[in-house]
Amino acid sequence: MAGHSKWKNIQRRKNAQDAKRGKLFMKLAKEIYVAAKTGGGDPNVNAALRLVIEKAKAANMPSDNIERAINKAAGNQEHANYEEIRYEGYGPGGVAVMVVCLTDNKNRTAANVRAAFSKNGGNLGETGCVSYLFARKGWLVIAREGLEIDEDELLLQAIEAGAEEMETMDDSFEIYTAPEHFEEVKNKLQANGLTFVNAEITMIPQTYTTLEGDDLTKMLKLIDMLEDDDDVQEVYHNLDETAIE
Repeated sequence: MAGHSKWKNIQRRKNAQDAKRGKLFMKLAKEIYVAAKTGGGDPNVNAALRLVIEKAKAANMPSDNIERAINKAAGNQEHANYEEIRYEGYGPGGVAVMVVCLTDNKNRTAANVRAAFSKNGGNLGETGCVSYLFARKGWLVIAREGLEIDEDELLLQAIEAGAEEMETMDDSFEIYTAPEHFEEVKNKLQANGLTFVNAEITMIPQTYTTLEGDDLTKMLKLIDMLEDDDDVQEVYHNLDETAIE
């Protein structure tokens, strides 16, 4: 994983995502609704709900929107039943792509995802065709700017908290954990006065694919097209974006 900062990739795409803030809030509301519907509306006892609420707050989603989604899940009104579906496939140049969707219409979602791949030089594959190239990890990002402890002390704190690995980037430290230890590590580091610019359980590529020219252009369009779909919650891929300005 060294040298491939997922946080830098997120920062690079942030301006474009800011323009889609309403769409982002809608997707987060859907994720909150599903988490609350599945495990109850109390984030103190529902870890999945607690994590997505933190994710929503980090995206500056209004508290009223968060509460509304939880209340819908707790209410007796009839609302859409969302189902999680994962698609796997290959982008241009063999880039591995995993797409996580929450949908109330599987036919619509499947058609949209398939169209995004076919229009941008990719193709859908069988379940499991690329998932082995990713590892599910807890991921904590700490900005270097303003940090009052040095790298060695942060590494020691991370190890003592139960983290598996820490990577040093130009502007951040990225800490990885086993998924089941994510909250414990996060809470211990927060208790030490540390704050995070990003904290989530995600899928980390184990290898990366480098593209250039037309293949790179098509791959970026594929990612944009998938992320712009209302049913798509997450797009994971192993494109090496470190050289992209």
